[in-house]
Amino acid sequence: MIQVHHLVKTFDGFRALDGLTMHAPAGAVYGLLGPNGAGKSTLLRHITGVYRQDAGEVLIGGAPVYENPAVKARMASIPDELYSFLSASTRDMMRFFRGFYPTFDPGRYRALREAFPSIDENAPVRRLSKGMQKQSAFWLALSCRPEVLVLDEPVDGLDPVMRRQIWSLVLGDVAERGMTVLVSSHNLRELEDVCDYVGILSRGKLLLERSLRDLQGNIVKMQVVFQERDLPRLPPDLEVLHVSQLGRIHTLIIRGAPEEITNRLAVYAPILMEALPLTLEEIFIYELGGENYAVRDIML
Repeated sequence: MIQVHHLVKTFDGFRALDGLTMHAPAGAVYGLLGPNGAGKSTLLRHITGVYRQDAGEVLIGGAPVYENPAVKARMASIPDELYSFLSASTRDMMRFFRGFYPTFDPGRYRALREAFPSIDENAPVRRLSKGMQKQSAFWLALSCRPEVLVLDEPVDGLDPVMRRQIWSLVLGDVAERGMTVLVSSHNLRELEDVCDYVGILSRGKLLLERSLRDLQGNIVKMQVVFQERDLPRLPPDLEVLHVSQLGRIHTLIIRGAPEEITNRLAVYAPILMEALPLTLEEIFIYELGGENYAVRDIML
């Protein structure tokens, strides 16, 4: 559904996007991860047609996005910095969205009123708290029934109950209508619960792009105790990303399938060995660790 090929964008000599390529399948939730300055927001602004690329292409359903009203009418976006017309209320913005989006569903708008009971739809949006502005933005975006929903730090400022409410609504549209969701967030624990695919950016490039299941199945945390206190010399082709030790317990972060790694370490006759799945946050840290990213040497 969302295809980006060899995307390049330069600002005053700084290459924010450096030949980036990514693909978000239709009907999937795609999580975009990366440190500050990696190019996430710049990429989202290309996908929503705000920026024009220097090179490469951005396609939604096979059609270019930039200056293409037909494609933009199929897509809704909630940026990190929300915008509304001066003194406009949620109801006023609803009238604007209804005129802009041919798929806007007034019945859905009325039904969603119950999901956002704290919002006074006649109050100016700019006078609402940040969290309530986010609720208003989701109310309007979901009423458009978009094919593609682009979210930048979507639930920042929301309380836990409202976060769950909003994700329930979004995932309901994914399941029922096959809506495609592209979400950029620093809340990796939350993305782990909702994403089907993950892309990790660093310095304007995509380090990796994989389904979350494959990503979690290709890197493992091993906790091992050997006969000797010191770690034995491991084979050089074993891709060890991180080593730490607490007492006699060695914690190894190793790239590979858990079963294969377990069998290879078993030849050293460990006293105790356990393979543990990594969280998305841990995967993010150790994948970026290979890019000379400032990673703390933390005990996991």
